[in-house]
Amino acid sequence: MGERGRKKTVSDVEILRQFALDPTPFMHPTELAETLEMSRQGVYKRLKDLEERNLLESKKVADTRNWWLTDEGRRYLSENS
Repeated sequence: MGERGRKKTVSDVEILRQFALDPTPFMHPTELAETLEMSRQGVYKRLKDLEERNLLESKKVADTRNWWLTDEGRRYLSENS
């Protein structure tokens, strides 16, 4: 029988790791939502939080926001992996 209830929370390290492993320099929340099995809204909220902590940066271009890992984010990932 399958598990019921809310899915396990995805850690900051898991999110940042997706950026580090992706071959492109930036990612869109939809990509992360699919990879991490989270809602797009949930991913967007987490990305905004990581940006406020200077672990990610973002830029809005043509009605879409893309995110990338900062040097501080790489250090955080290295220290917490």
